[in-house]
Amino acid sequence: MTGTAPAPFTADDHRARMARAAQAAADAGLAGLLVAPGPDMVWLTGYTPTAVTERLTLLVLTSGRDPVLVVPTLEAPDAAGAVGAPALTLRDWTDGKDPYAVTADLLDTSGRFGISDNTWAMHLLGLQRTLPGTSYASLTEALPMLRAVKDPAELRLLAAAGAAADQAFEEIRKVRFAGRRESEVGADLAELLRRSGHSQVDFTIVGSGPNGANPHHEMGDRVIERGDMVVLDFGGLKDGYGSDTTRTVHVGEPTDEERRVHDIVREAQEAGFRAVRPGAACQEVDRAARAVIAEAGYGEYFIHRTGHGIGVTTHEPPYMIEGEEQPLVPGMCFSVEPGIYLPGRFGVRIEDIVTVTEDGGRRLNDTTREMVLVD
Repeated sequence: MTGTAPAPFTADDHRARMARAAQAAADAGLAGLLVAPGPDMVWLTGYTPTAVTERLTLLVLTSGRDPVLVVPTLEAPDAAGAVGAPALTLRDWTDGKDPYAVTADLLDTSGRFGISDNTWAMHLLGLQRTLPGTSYASLTEALPMLRAVKDPAELRLLAAAGAAADQAFEEIRKVRFAGRRESEVGADLAELLRRSGHSQVDFTIVGSGPNGANPHHEMGDRVIERGDMVVLDFGGLKDGYGSDTTRTVHVGEPTDEERRVHDIVREAQEAGFRAVRPGAACQEVDRAARAVIAEAGYGEYFIHRTGHGIGVTTHEPPYMIEGEEQPLVPGMCFSVEPGIYLPGRFGVRIEDIVTVTEDGGRRLNDTTREMVLVD
């Protein structure tokens, strides 16, 4: 896939994100945020350690103070080279010293902190041991919408990732399916994603025939046959931002029932998309899609939420599910992916990534949602 390379994020971008995160923590009544290596750290600082080990690396964000990155001395040069490093103060510690004591100097000794979900238990326990008056809440629990609203540059990257996944689908529909193993088609899909610019392939689900009735079927050695419905769900990261799309194809001519089920899912996906608008609760997207499937008599066979957020990871808040009253905000990006799964027979799922606009929603995937016939 050709095109202009995306403009890289700058230290000012990361400075603004860290300031926003610290203020969001304060608004939520937290003393600050503690962020271990992982997607939150990448988004906030641009820093990815070359290896995540037992040595403590932790970003400390508190309102009214400069961000501090606690880092092992041997990794400090790499940290200093990160894009966001000019917006940080580095505090390094050497082997033989207590990293939790180094970190404790930066924290309110009786504060409640948000902490990134992927922080190692040994590090959280070390902080609690050093500062027994502190308490902690997972970042997803405390600030679930921290990364949910994307800025224009992030939206461009997500749109480019979606277009790249679309290109992969347009190519995979040309290959032969009948007589080949699911794993072979999955390998083709992964290669097509890489050719389209993905640096990381997170999943290539190929669920043929009865395997399609398992939404997260791991592609295997089943040989795809003529007459099979095949669920293709695939995505990964391109330039640091995610893609995730699903289309369901059919090998040869489908039966009337297979066409009807596919049409119901397509109508449900359209209904979910039409429900996207600023101020609507996330659960309204789920309700709109689910109502179409329930009214057609297949409600018990739609067995998962309608969607999940996407950004620097392929699954993140917000979630389109009953009970989620978080209002939609322009810039949020998430999947709309209803499905019907008939045990022992076949499944159908159709998925687009959608972003909330000022007056509705915009799809970031644009391949046909009609049934595609393959050989």
